[in-house]
Amino acid sequence: MQPFVLSRPKTLAEAAELASARPQDSALRAGGIDLIDRMKEGLEAPARLVELRWLGEADREVMRALGPEGDGVQVGALVTLAQLAAHEGFGEAHAALREAAGSAATPTIRNAATLGGNLLQRPRCWYFRHADLVCLKGGSACLAVSGENKFHAILGGGPSFIVHPSTLACALTALDARVEIRGASPRTLPLAELFVTPKQDAKREHALQPGEVLVRAILPKPGPEQRSGYAAVKEKQSHDWPLAEAAVKMSLQSGVMTDVRVALGHVAPIPWRSREAEAVLEGKPPSEALFAAAAKAALAEAKPLRDNAYKIPLAQGLLREVLHRVAGVPLPE
Repeated sequence: MQPFVLSRPKTLAEAAELASARPQDSALRAGGIDLIDRMKEGLEAPARLVELRWLGEADREVMRALGPEGDGVQVGALVTLAQLAAHEGFGEAHAALREAAGSAATPTIRNAATLGGNLLQRPRCWYFRHADLVCLKGGSACLAVSGENKFHAILGGGPSFIVHPSTLACALTALDARVEIRGASPRTLPLAELFVTPKQDAKREHALQPGEVLVRAILPKPGPEQRSGYAAVKEKQSHDWPLAEAAVKMSLQSGVMTDVRVALGHVAPIPWRSREAEAVLEGKPPSEALFAAAAKAALAEAKPLRDNAYKIPLAQGLLREVLHRVAGVPLPE
């Protein structure tokens, strides 16, 4: 690891100024889990780390907030995954976020990893993470296309086939979250607009500009009788990266599903919202046959590579499981 300067600004404005002064040589640090990994792996060597955990009281309060915000809920960027997983204020309406946070990594990592870091972490593709290889993120070709692609994208891939690594992003997509960003021009945008597809720019995964800081996520007011859920499948359930994730939100009144959201994770370069599955479910009573049809619709456009076609039935089964649980319909024997 190369030497670096550690700066501890007292305000978000100062942090943004430090990060934007030399954008190619600076990095923002919260929990630092992924950033330090990349530095150890020789992938990045920032000359300056801008530490966000030492902000003054006013800015720190915003970035560590976890609780009501107007009619909705706010989650500061410095809130840890462990805090999210243990938060008693998340009822059925926001259960997907609590379940996603509790499933990620290990207890030790969850105590340090933050919402902001989880959303903005970089891909775990082994070609990208190998300092001696030059993949599309630094070169001209995605090495997974002709190489080992067991864990890569089956939806929305090309020219890069990375999968987005954020567990929280899948749940927050289903929950219609927005994110607040501070910088030269503060802005709030839907979570989906935070992420950049490889077709838009194969070199990056998010839309933050130099000097911008992700401050918090905001969940809207829950709909009537809203409920949600999340699940993931891993090779090693204790601490591995997911092979696939599914998150669902719906309101269930008078036996009919409304305001349905379906999101899939670790199957695409961005958190993948399935409007096709939502269209199958919206306005209908829950049933085993309907859930099977929605799962089929969600993966209808999948284009697997040589080694990852298994993700299609895996993601379909996972989505069906979450739909059954959230809607309260017993799983078939």
